[in-house]
Amino acid sequence: MTQPTNGPSERDPNVEVNGGLDRADAILTAFDDTHRELTLGALVRRSGLPRSTVHRTAATMIRLGWLDKPGDRYRIGNKLFEMSGLVPVRHELRDAVLPFMQDLHTATRATVQLGVLDGLNVLVVEKITGHRRMPMLSLVGGRIPVHCSAIGRAILAFSDTETVNAVLAAGLEPRTSRTITSPDVLRRKLAEIPDRGWAMEREEGNIGVACIAAPIFGPLSAVVAGLSVTGPVAGIRADRMGPAVQLAAAAASRAYSPRH
Repeated sequence: MTQPTNGPSERDPNVEVNGGLDRADAILTAFDDTHRELTLGALVRRSGLPRSTVHRTAATMIRLGWLDKPGDRYRIGNKLFEMSGLVPVRHELRDAVLPFMQDLHTATRATVQLGVLDGLNVLVVEKITGHRRMPMLSLVGGRIPVHCSAIGRAILAFSDTETVNAVLAAGLEPRTSRTITSPDVLRRKLAEIPDRGWAMEREEGNIGVACIAAPIFGPLSAVVAGLSVTGPVAGIRADRMGPAVQLAAAAASRAYSPRH
C-alpha cells in the first residue's frame, strides 16, 4: 500500500466556485492526511478563496459543527465524523468485511486495509494496524494512487476496460524508483492477477514496504473493493500471505453479496 496522495496545494484558479456549498466544499477539501489543522492563511491558500470569504464561510461551518477551531487553527468538526458512519460504504461494506479483516490480522500480524475505487485513487475505508504502526500509510478516509497499490491493482484486474483505460490515460506517476510507469507493463501485471488470485506490489509506493491484496466481489460478481496486508518487505511473503488474503477476501465477498 502506498503513501497517501496529498490534496492540491491550492485550488485550480480556472475552476469557478459558486454558492455557499461550493465554498464549503473548497474549504473542506483543503484538508488531507498531511494538513489536518490549518491556519486561516493556509486555508485561504489551499482553498483558493478570498480571505474574507474563507473567514465568513468557516465561521458558519463552525456553527454547524462542520469545522472546529481550537486556538488559531481550523480542523474538521465532529459532526462530519458522526455523519460519515451513515455512508453505505462504511456501514454496509465495512460491517460485512471487518470480521474477516480481524481474522486476517490475527493470522498475519500485518497491517490489514480495506479500500474501494474512488476515481483514480483508492479510498481507505478501514484498517487494522496492531502494535506496529506504519506512519507512511494512508489513514482511514485517505486516498492512495490506484496504479502503484496492490488494492488498486486487485480492483482494476476485475474492472471494465473503460476504468482501466482512464487510469492509464491519467499517467502513471512514479512514487519510488520501483513504481511501474509503463502502461504495457501494468496491463501485463493486471492480466496475471485473475489466475493467481491476488495482486502484489513491492516498494512501488514506499521504499521498504510491500503489499498483497485480493478483490472483494458484490452482486453479479462485480468487484466492489480490495482487501490487503501491508508491512516491511521482508515480512510480506507471497507464498504464505497471498493465499491467506485470497481466502479472507473470498469469505468477505460471500458475506457482503447477500446484503444487496
